Amino acid sequence: MSDISSADADKMNQQAPGRLWRYAPLVLWMAVIFLASTSELSASHTALVLEPLIRWFIPHISNESIALVHLLVRKAGHFAEYAILGMLAARAFSTSTHHSVRRRWFLVAAVLICFYALTDEYHQSFVPSRTASIYDSLVDIAGGLTALLLITLWQVNRRRKQNRATR
Repeated sequence: MSDISSADADKMNQQAPGRLWRYAPLVLWMAVIFLASTSELSASHTALVLEPLIRWFIPHISNESIALVHLLVRKAGHFAEYAILGMLAARAFSTSTHHSVRRRWFLVAAVLICFYALTDEYHQSFVPSRTASIYDSLVDIAGGLTALLLITLWQVNRRRKQNRATR
């Protein structure tokens, strides 16, 4: 015999699809980040695509300028992928069925972003064609926290507008 009442079991069954809808995009994006940390998206591989593209747009560009553009594109990629992680984490945690997680969604999301950024670079230290860098972790964390801050500002602004409308 189970310790869970039938009403509690029904409630848990109703929450399961919501949990999947809430957390699956976050987990899938974390898997994308993990796969992006493999040798397939190493600097040497991305240069094979990016350099010809840059040369097509700017035929007389110097090798030094190409290296700079390549570096900036890769750092922008780090920032963007963790900004998306931040948005998905905010979405998941701010709508959690657990009151304490929902109330502290920003903190929970920030901890996840920091932890995942650091472990992502640690993972890269085992990939021969990649180099682990604390600076990349900082760019990742900045991307995630920027997204969280923008979401927070948007929510505050939305609440202010709602409060003004109800007066």
